[in-house]
Amino acid sequence: MNGDTWEIYQSGGRWRWRRTAANGRIVGASTESYVNRSDCLDNARRNGMACNPA
Repeated sequence: MNGDTWEIYQSGGRWRWRRTAANGRIVGASTESYVNRSDCLDNARRNGMACNPA
């Protein structure tokens, strides 16, 4: 693991993700929001997320 963290969060009632590097800089984020959390997680995994967030 490279020290990056992944965050799955709600904004305006819709789900989004973002990837933050160990130095605190955001290095990736969803380009759209999702109604379903599962759709957001699927997109994050396609973009490199290998962990399973709570």
